[in-house]
Amino acid sequence: MLKNIYILVAFVFSTTIIYSQDEFWGSSSTIGGYGELHYNKTIHDAKTTNMLDFHRFVIFYGYQWTEKWSFKAEVELEHNFVADDHGELELEQAFVDYHFKDYLGFQAGVVLPSVGLINEYHEPPLFFGVERPDYHKSIIPTTWFGNGIAFYGIYSDFDYKLTIMEGLNADKISAQNALRSSRQKGFKSNADHLLYNGRVDFIGLNGLRIGLSYSYNNATGDSSTIPVSLFEFHTKYSKDNLFIVGEYGNILYGEGDLEKSVGYYVDLGYDFKDILGIKTQVIPFVRFTNYNTAAKTVVGGDTEKAFDKSKWMIGLNILPISEVVFKVDYSEAKTELNDDTVKYFNLGVGYMF
Repeated sequence: MLKNIYILVAFVFSTTIIYSQDEFWGSSSTIGGYGELHYNKTIHDAKTTNMLDFHRFVIFYGYQWTEKWSFKAEVELEHNFVADDHGELELEQAFVDYHFKDYLGFQAGVVLPSVGLINEYHEPPLFFGVERPDYHKSIIPTTWFGNGIAFYGIYSDFDYKLTIMEGLNADKISAQNALRSSRQKGFKSNADHLLYNGRVDFIGLNGLRIGLSYSYNNATGDSSTIPVSLFEFHTKYSKDNLFIVGEYGNILYGEGDLEKSVGYYVDLGYDFKDILGIKTQVIPFVRFTNYNTAAKTVVGGDTEKAFDKSKWMIGLNILPISEVVFKVDYSEAKTELNDDTVKYFNLGVGYMF
């Protein structure tokens, strides 16, 4: 009898250990977010416009069930309020995450394809300039999100992600906006033809990230179907107070009048905090951008020149702490067709937590 009691106690104790392993980790909630206030002055044809805009207010929520299982979500309000055609309220991320090992994880829900440097990591302190680079509006439609699944991980010196998600609306692809208006944004999205995205980065050298991605979708609309392929290359170097950022993207369209969109930008900045003997980051930078959403069309001629834009920028990012940034920049943009020039002066403050 006593022996049987010992066996029972041992069984209960061992079972408790097995089933309490996840509880030992403990569940937890995380709240974060980011936001940015912008002042934009635009000068064009002797006409000046001035605008103040709290461009984005974003709240992030994460819940960790166990060491491996978690949930992450992000809700974004753009331009202060939503009414009629003004402002946007978006569920930008909402996915279950299973982190098996460093070399393999899984996401399912509203996910972000891994395209370029900013689509996944776009908090204001992380990039130069008050507004996001024009390249990340005209070539890569940042922020790009949708319903789908993703696999990710780090193996040796390589960081990778594979995403399968909703495709694009072919009817909304245009020479003026390339892919931007064709994003379905997870709203009852057509899943007849899924989008496939793969990205790999080399991260084996301190301060350097260099990689590329490829995305393919047989975009479908009510009146058209357009095979779309997007190849992009990106690199970022940040070491010894020096910052070098570069991205290049090329979109090919298999049907329709539009055949190709292409663009790139290069940033060069330097942090003077050590020279000034302070902890605050003081980073002046320069940028050159060129992009053409209609780089090649069936009709050619002025159609291609009308959307060929070049832009240079000088600016300053000041970060008293790494999560808060004050920004100022001045730029001039020129269109090839008519040599039309637009001047911009921007001020901004951004944060993340």
